[in-house]
Amino acid sequence: MNAAVGQIVISRAGRDAGRKFVVVRVIDDLYVEICDGDLRKVEKPKKKKIKHLNITDDMAEGLAEKLKSGDRITNAEIRKALVDFVS
Repeated sequence: MNAAVGQIVISRAGRDAGRKFVVVRVIDDLYVEICDGDLRKVEKPKKKKIKHLNITDDMAEGLAEKLKSGDRITNAEIRKALVDFVS
């Protein structure tokens, strides 16, 4: 299963295991960049292998549209999207 921009994922490996993130960029078939607006800010997203993520069916629709159109997003918007998500 491939991740898409704006999709909510849960890390399952590494020191951030169990944390929720939003995919902000798909690099290729193996890697994505993720951030949570708290420890991983938009300014410095984490590059992570897709196989180390649990990909949920939930999308942060507003964030996905902004990211695809090239608009800037804030850390507060990401935190709000992740708070609204209930695992």
